[in-house]
Amino acid sequence: MEWLAWLRTKITIFLYMPTVFEIFGYRFFFYSNENNEPIHIHVEKGDAEAKIWMNPILEQYAYGFKPRERKEIMRLVKEHSDEIIKSWNEHFKK
Repeated sequence: MEWLAWLRTKITIFLYMPTVFEIFGYRFFFYSNENNEPIHIHVEKGDAEAKIWMNPILEQYAYGFKPRERKEIMRLVKEHSDEIIKSWNEHFKK
């Protein structure tokens, strides 16, 4: 029943951790239960995860990312900030 576990994982990610976009192996997403916080985005790649506030764009944390990756993440967040904010507002009906 490995496929059932895989399916449950995919459903959980889709419902509770919507992906805004994926690029260069990074997944940019948010948790559906965080609508009481200011707009932000989570980023994961492998076992590493970061949280970035959107206004202003600031790193809250970045566990497991190298300095070069952290810089790349910030660049990507800035480039895609309109898309991130729009997705947040649509998802949380703001």
